[in-house]
Amino acid sequence: MPTPPTTHVLYLHGFRSTPQSTKARLVGERMARYWPHIVFHCPQLPPSPQQAMDEVMRDIADWPRRSAHGPAADGGMAVIGSSLGGYYATWIAEQTACRAVVLNPAVHAARDLATQVGEHTSWHAPQEKFVFKPEYVEQLRALAVPAITRPERYYALIAKGDEVLDWREMLAHYANPYGRLLHGRLLEGSDHAISDFPDYLDEVLDFLHLTTR
Repeated sequence: MPTPPTTHVLYLHGFRSTPQSTKARLVGERMARYWPHIVFHCPQLPPSPQQAMDEVMRDIADWPRRSAHGPAADGGMAVIGSSLGGYYATWIAEQTACRAVVLNPAVHAARDLATQVGEHTSWHAPQEKFVFKPEYVEQLRALAVPAITRPERYYALIAKGDEVLDWREMLAHYANPYGRLLHGRLLEGSDHAISDFPDYLDEVLDFLHLTTR
């Protein structure tokens, strides 16, 4: 049975990031140019993981969903997430049975961000400050996905050159039982931001099966 087209796309940015990140803007601009009829939503996520997911799930409450056991007949939604956004995207994909693209995704977000409790500024708006509170670590732990249920629904773009996250953990989490990605790429170099993301943008969007008019 062919995969039904995607009609709604959600993009989730990473820690200290915003919808103005390079990857978010590239995706948004490409969507607006070639798929203006598709719903594209890239919200500013609050620091609280629980609040962030509550708000996102409310935003997408009426979006079309596919069956948990296979593609639905009437299309559906997809999610793209970068870094911490990839952690969130994985949780959402498991909740909604949608396709997901994860870009250098955080796998052990509670562990990694436990060292980031305190005040921070946004990378793209340094005048804006926020506080990452201790209770947010537990909120992240509550969103953990111990193992993805359907590796074929995920496209993972993982860089061995990531200076923030361990590519081995990412690969192990999104690989099939044989240790390979069903969809995606393991980049030999690159970096956490995936500076060469434009080289893979077409491939990422192809995976989403975006609907034509």
